[in-house]
Amino acid sequence: MKLRKQVTVCGGAIFCVAVFSLYLMLDRVQHDPARRQSGGNFPRSQISVLQNRIEQLEQLLEENHQIISHIKDSVMELTDTGAVSPSGHLPFKSANGSWVLPFDGHPTFLAVKPQDCQFAVASRAKTDVQMLDVYSLLKFDNPDGGVWKQGFDITYEPDEWDNEPLQVFVVPHSHNDPGWVKTFDKYFTDQTQHILNNVVVKLAEDPRRKFIWSEISFFAKWWETADVYKQEAMRKLILGGQMEMVTGGWVMTDEANAHYFAMIDQLIEGHQWLERNLGITPISGWAVDPFGHSATMPYLLKRANLTSMLIQRIHYSIKKHFSSTRSLEFMWRQAWDTGSSTDMFSHMMPFYSYDVPHTCGPDPKICCQFDFKRLPGGRINCPWKVPPKAVVEANVAERAQLLLDQYRKKSKLYRSKVLLVPLGDDFRYDKALEWDQQYINYQKLFDYMNSHPELHVRAQFGTLTDYFSALYKAYGVAPGSRPGDFPVLSGDFFAYADREDHYWTGYYTSRPFYKSLDRVIESHLRGAEILYSLAVANARHAGMEGRYPVSDYALLVDARRSVGLFQHHDAITGTAKENVVIDYGTKLLRALIGLKRVIINAAHFLVMKNKEFYRFYQTEPFLETDDRRATQDSLPQRTLIELDPAGPRYLVLFNPIEQERLCTVTVLVNTMRVRMLTEDGQTLPVQLSPQWSSGTQMSAEVFEATFMVRLPALGLAVFHLYDSADSPMTFRSDIVLRLPSQSITARALDPLPVRSQPADSQTFYISSQTLTLGFSGTTGLLEVSVLFDDNLEVKVHMQFMVYGTRPSKDKSGAYLFLPDGKAKPYNQKEPPVVRVAEGPLFSEVVAQHQHFQQTVRIHNVPGVEGLSVDMTTMVDIRDQTNKELSMRLVTSIQSGDVFYTDLNGFQIQPRQHHPKLPLQGNFYPMPSQAYIQDSRHRLTLHTAQALGVSSLESGQLEVILDRRLMQDDNRGLGQGLKDNKKTANRFRLLLERRSPGNKSESQPNTTTSFPSTVSHMTDALLNHDVLALPVLPKRRGVPPLQTFAPLKSVLPCDFHLLNLRSIQSQDPQSPSQYTALILHRLALDCGFEAQNLGFNCTTTEGQLTVSSLFKNLDLQLLQPMSLTLMHSSTPLANDSTISLDPMEISAYKIKLR
Repeated sequence: MKLRKQVTVCGGAIFCVAVFSLYLMLDRVQHDPARRQSGGNFPRSQISVLQNRIEQLEQLLEENHQIISHIKDSVMELTDTGAVSPSGHLPFKSANGSWVLPFDGHPTFLAVKPQDCQFAVASRAKTDVQMLDVYSLLKFDNPDGGVWKQGFDITYEPDEWDNEPLQVFVVPHSHNDPGWVKTFDKYFTDQTQHILNNVVVKLAEDPRRKFIWSEISFFAKWWETADVYKQEAMRKLILGGQMEMVTGGWVMTDEANAHYFAMIDQLIEGHQWLERNLGITPISGWAVDPFGHSATMPYLLKRANLTSMLIQRIHYSIKKHFSSTRSLEFMWRQAWDTGSSTDMFSHMMPFYSYDVPHTCGPDPKICCQFDFKRLPGGRINCPWKVPPKAVVEANVAERAQLLLDQYRKKSKLYRSKVLLVPLGDDFRYDKALEWDQQYINYQKLFDYMNSHPELHVRAQFGTLTDYFSALYKAYGVAPGSRPGDFPVLSGDFFAYADREDHYWTGYYTSRPFYKSLDRVIESHLRGAEILYSLAVANARHAGMEGRYPVSDYALLVDARRSVGLFQHHDAITGTAKENVVIDYGTKLLRALIGLKRVIINAAHFLVMKNKEFYRFYQTEPFLETDDRRATQDSLPQRTLIELDPAGPRYLVLFNPIEQERLCTVTVLVNTMRVRMLTEDGQTLPVQLSPQWSSGTQMSAEVFEATFMVRLPALGLAVFHLYDSADSPMTFRSDIVLRLPSQSITARALDPLPVRSQPADSQTFYISSQTLTLGFSGTTGLLEVSVLFDDNLEVKVHMQFMVYGTRPSKDKSGAYLFLPDGKAKPYNQKEPPVVRVAEGPLFSEVVAQHQHFQQTVRIHNVPGVEGLSVDMTTMVDIRDQTNKELSMRLVTSIQSGDVFYTDLNGFQIQPRQHHPKLPLQGNFYPMPSQAYIQDSRHRLTLHTAQALGVSSLESGQLEVILDRRLMQDDNRGLGQGLKDNKKTANRFRLLLERRSPGNKSESQPNTTTSFPSTVSHMTDALLNHDVLALPVLPKRRGVPPLQTFAPLKSVLPCDFHLLNLRSIQSQDPQSPSQYTALILHRLALDCGFEAQNLGFNCTTTEGQLTVSSLFKNLDLQLLQPMSLTLMHSSTPLANDSTISLDPMEISAYKIKLR
């Protein structure tokens, strides 16, 4: 009864607070000038002001009604669970076996406005081509097309160009991979620097010569080593239009595995470099080598104010179809766009490759003869056995006619009379001889063509933008606008096959260790950017800029560039040589160490209660890092916090997400006697567990302490850890070892009792307040998931499977997935050791198999953390040969042949399993999540690293975890995948139930789909771990610390703070006064049963007042910018409300002091 009284009193108090806050809100509406409408002195405007006031009052009443009903529910929930502990102490075990935790004291509510749910169900703008339909339509057969093997015979009438001559733009280019077969630096030394040196000399020889370049990582390195005369000559060529920077990213990013945070960041890094050093802004996008193309890319380029783009690596059947319908140029629209604001003009190259034999026209045997680097006597020749001939007076007519025939045939595949002909290949133009061979011979051909009007052709060298500009001019439209009747397309271009059944779906998983490391560093980069920006702004506000290590900016720049480099389409893809992978890994580890330093230095300043006591010593850090990695290819080791009876240790926790977070945090301690206190002295429940060195061996010196905390959004919270005799709030995990045979014994240590029992085949269970999971007695793997409130059981059966590779001819490699048929079940000689741990804060099952260890944990915490299943699969297949390990979920969900995968963590793309495609053709990239659903449930697998995924049968999801392949797959790498590491793959499994009567989204014909609020938050939790930073013991004692909560007002829960990035000054190593605020408004599917999120979630129809966002800081500039900060709009009034549509990413230049 005592607790019930307490709860009633607490509920009553909260009710009073809610009523009082309503009064204050009404008062604010009355007096707040920002809410008044400007409308003159007319009675009509006063009426409209009154109407607005009434609407605001209604809205506030509705929100308060929701708050109060949620409080009531919370109180009822507590009393209903029989939440009265026998001893009066909490936590305790209730009658049904689940632990009940102390009431958190924070009532939470979900107030998503109905208007903010409309976008997910809104009707979309009609497109002419939807890629899902194209997949259904095509046979994906491979008939011989003649000279254009994967196409068809192209014919034309000689008089077709009589009225409008053919305009040909030949675009010389050199594709420079920032690491592939050689490292970035080796390529630069051996080839790239010579290419760029030649650009300066050779373009200056003739103003008609043109060239394009895309990788700013290489260009910046060249610029730094070039003397001032070369720099000036290069600047002159660029500003004069002979040399064009295309796309302008740090790299030509992979589009399958890259996360949109990093895609944007590398684009900003490249564009900012160009702006600072050359004062130019790219206009056209160029992506000839990424292995398949994502719909995210046109959106990002559009937001960066580019007008046109080019793509190349697309399934040969799709290229043929688009060629036959003359749809190779189209407006690429986002599937979720309700209008046409995302349309991006796109050009698809029609043939096999971007090299010279496959770019002048359909016949590679002829086109190869016009690659003058292959002239007899050189190092490379034409595989078609007909070499090029130097162009001379005697043969110019015949050579020009032969080439023009190819140009005309190629132009028949497009709608306009303007033709693009790329002229280049990997690392071309590195020798002066090649410049002469190509430019002099082509100029003779152009001069001949242009001087014979009866040929009706105008041929010239051009840049990519020269081509696009001529096309827009021919149609009389502005750059970026839709020319004439060009089709509108939505969808993406995965999976890619370049010939036969050679699907490039292996690289979605290749080298998963580095795919995982990449995402850890991205989270650190975002966290470091945000904390650094806030620390510098607070230091400026306090007049302490001189005492803060502003020079940490150099570490941020280094990390941006290392992460940017790794987004390259041979880096994150796992398709580089082993020594190149080590080079990437070394750069990434250096970046991670630097970022941890930035975070520690910012946290130190921000948690100081009295900033006067703040002292920064480079050699004496105030805080320790949360973990350490011994080498670039080792797993992290958590930092041990050594407790001492003499006094407390302090712990600072950083929450990198933009919402308040209720979660568990685990740290390593050296004693079982742990007491954890909040800053204001409240004791927190702690669950102690052993640290295991093997399946059955535990450490005697190191223990895991897990505690439940509530952390402010983007904030730093301070906690005190004591070595003290047993606290009633410290609990020990109850551990059972299920041993397969008597021969294995567990070494239990006295402080932590461990029970052993022989394994049996019976299903066993673990429970939390929201979930119950059933596990197989034999394998220790998940078998069923029970939704707690009404015991509705959903089958979620976990299986591990193995793929081999083909016995003959072509085999799987770094790029290709060529399995030897369906997967076979994984089995091992010895049955697994299974460990079960249960306690008040979490329960987990660890199944130790020979090649993987699976940990499945449920958190007994109210809110998002407790709603999903936390899974870590530690994989080690280093003793395998030509094997790929997959994790398959077999469920009772009736998903049919439809499943959903994300594109770049930005949007969801519906997929269909097609039996007409080979097994490997049904795999897709999964950078952050995949789900299946039916009319009642949705099951989402969230992932912390990019991997390949499919749904091969109804109710299934299957993920490839790692691949070990002993041979090259003939795509130029020259190696297999033999450098596997022990890799931790992290997931969250979320099962959601549709609200009754909400079946709208389960139809298979939909072209869009969106995650729920819970799903968005789960993704954030998984990808942005809390960082636990211990304060180092100080001889003179630790000065007073306090929690840092930077947000003054709650960010709407459909807003994601993508970055708060300090903008460079003219000195690239130091920041300017300005910061880039980059926001993404999430689109929500509200059709699922509402859950307690553990924080107050409200939406505002996309409205946000930036000036009221940050505590203790003044906003002195608010200027809307293009995504990469190259184009600015008029600054807004500082107290303006900004507005974002669902799915929109917007950038603002702000000044905080």
